[in-house]
Amino acid sequence: MWSTVADRIPALRSPCPSEMNGKPWARPSYQDQAAAEHTQDKCTAYHQEPQQQHPDKLCLDSFWSEVETIRSQDSGYIDLDTDSASRDSRHSEEGEQEEQWLQDAGLSTLIRQQQQRPDRDRDREQDREDQDVDQAILLSTLTRTQAAAVQRRLDSYTLSLRKRSKPPPRDVRDVFSSSPSSIAQTPLPESQDPEPIEPSASISSIPEDSMETITKTLRQEVSLAQQHGGDPKEDVFITDVAYCEQAAILLKQAMLPQIQNNGRMRKEDGTLPRMTCPQCRLGVTRIHDLSNQDMKKVRQLALIEMTALCDLLELDVKRHKTCKRKILESALYGVPLAMLLENDQKINPTATTPLILQALLSFLEKSGVDSEGILRVPGSQSRIKKLQQDLEQNFYSGGFSWEEVSPNDAAALVKKFIRELPSPLLTTEHLNAFSAVRDIPELKQKLHVLNLLILLLPEPNRNTLKALLEFLSKVVSRERRNRMNLWAVSTIMAPNLFLHKAVPSRLTDGGPGVEKGQAEKAADIMRLLIRYQDLLWTIPNFLMSQVRKLNENRNRRYQFYDRRIKNLLRKIHQDSKDKPDKNSEPCRTVKIQVGDLMSSTMEVQVNISSRASDLLAQFHRHLCSSDNTKRNGSVSHPDCAIYEVGGNIGEHCLDPETHLLDLYNTNPSGEWVIKLKPLVTTRGLHQ
Repeated sequence: MWSTVADRIPALRSPCPSEMNGKPWARPSYQDQAAAEHTQDKCTAYHQEPQQQHPDKLCLDSFWSEVETIRSQDSGYIDLDTDSASRDSRHSEEGEQEEQWLQDAGLSTLIRQQQQRPDRDRDREQDREDQDVDQAILLSTLTRTQAAAVQRRLDSYTLSLRKRSKPPPRDVRDVFSSSPSSIAQTPLPESQDPEPIEPSASISSIPEDSMETITKTLRQEVSLAQQHGGDPKEDVFITDVAYCEQAAILLKQAMLPQIQNNGRMRKEDGTLPRMTCPQCRLGVTRIHDLSNQDMKKVRQLALIEMTALCDLLELDVKRHKTCKRKILESALYGVPLAMLLENDQKINPTATTPLILQALLSFLEKSGVDSEGILRVPGSQSRIKKLQQDLEQNFYSGGFSWEEVSPNDAAALVKKFIRELPSPLLTTEHLNAFSAVRDIPELKQKLHVLNLLILLLPEPNRNTLKALLEFLSKVVSRERRNRMNLWAVSTIMAPNLFLHKAVPSRLTDGGPGVEKGQAEKAADIMRLLIRYQDLLWTIPNFLMSQVRKLNENRNRRYQFYDRRIKNLLRKIHQDSKDKPDKNSEPCRTVKIQVGDLMSSTMEVQVNISSRASDLLAQFHRHLCSSDNTKRNGSVSHPDCAIYEVGGNIGEHCLDPETHLLDLYNTNPSGEWVIKLKPLVTTRGLHQ
């Protein structure tokens, strides 16, 4: 244990100081768009009309009407075995949850038993040693609160094995040395600073001004919230510090009320503040900006971070097993999302969401967003059934007639598509965690958990959810015409996302009073997903720092083969490369991979004010002066972006606001490449 709360605070990475000229996060309603006033170079202030604070009776009635529709009218999919499905839907056997968690977190060899005859199979022994090194590298990037979460899962798994009289698993300590000390005593670095790991990493290595700034900011936020009755109209969303460390600070200082066992929440007025994210000098990183290789590491770290945060908030986020279901013989409805998308990509390789969903949403955006009661007014069930059959038979051939479809029918087909997925859109593994968010008292902690859960979703699920939320946001923006405000849309859509036959739900348990509260809580999660979707689809700065650190350590992985942790850390310190002079103005060579300029390069001088947008503007000027442009007599700017490639990152599409000198100091060995952005499929098929 650590004697002071300061011991739990990870260091801010020095090349990325946060400035209070941040971006506001939350999709504005039409009131926001009409009333918002943007002030540049400082925190953006938004003045908005009062929001509806709670769902009205019509919204709640619509919620339960939607629940009854789901219960009575959807066949969904067929159980192979009712008893088997019931058993599969229960929580996993004791110990299996922890085992699966360690595997998903990239720590699978911690549960693997020692090889009995390593000398008879040297290849396997070498493979195991390689995996040990990979885990040592991953553990070296964790904060202390994250490392403690790993140890709790391992201790729980060890205890379950003892109960079942099985040999104990390997311990985290074995990855580093044979020392009997616990992981809490192992000098795992809590620092997220890009400086080399120090054996005595402690709070003394964190700059005092950074520590004071973070602690002061957190205190000011709580004070501001209390002054405004718990819900200020604007709030600061910090991503430089791990969410679990922020929660640890607030809990230690008694500024964050823990969830009570009876599930009661503090009273809120229901309004949603504008979230302002302090601008990092390395820019904002969105999910699609990273390579698949780096996103795999993000998911491992996000799982550890979410678990540590939920432990602090005392949330029960146990997973359910994936149920074995018979897939209906269908081309569109009831088909696993990954399989459907794989089939669609044979038709359109750039598709990121199912083509049928794209077509339905595109139709609704053109013809349905202004329809009064859209999503709420049910279509004719017989007509919907016929339309679904027609889609199954004629959608891919182009023979389906959209002229026969009404907006209410299309909306019903969208909801039916989501409900009939064999597994929940939010996944069987994480649906309980999404549902548990409703029991978190503080809005910011709700968003922290939701942000991490979005990162954990498989790519097809995440992209499909984003397409749906973008459409729902457009529906809300037309409230004056369609009479569907944020609460109305949320109460209608919540049952479609949070009720699924593959996962038991507590949503409909209890009496009328309990049901009303559960409905409002479920709708509130849906409301947050719609309102803050842009924020939730970003990768927090602290995770980006950990990914960079992970890549740096893997680039010098040979040093981790030394099992003696002190010698290991000393060698890393001695072998670390000299950091570039942060006051210098280097000249960088930028590779160009665009059209006829595929093998070209461009020299740029980087200074403290240089941004990625400036470099792109310079490239466009260079492009305009090329012979091809002059010959064609036109000026066209291809949709290009600057990518950071190599060094301590795989591939990273830069935010236009990225400060290039800070990027150079953070990753001096990375290359900068200008190339076309990947194509994204536009919605619709045969419309």
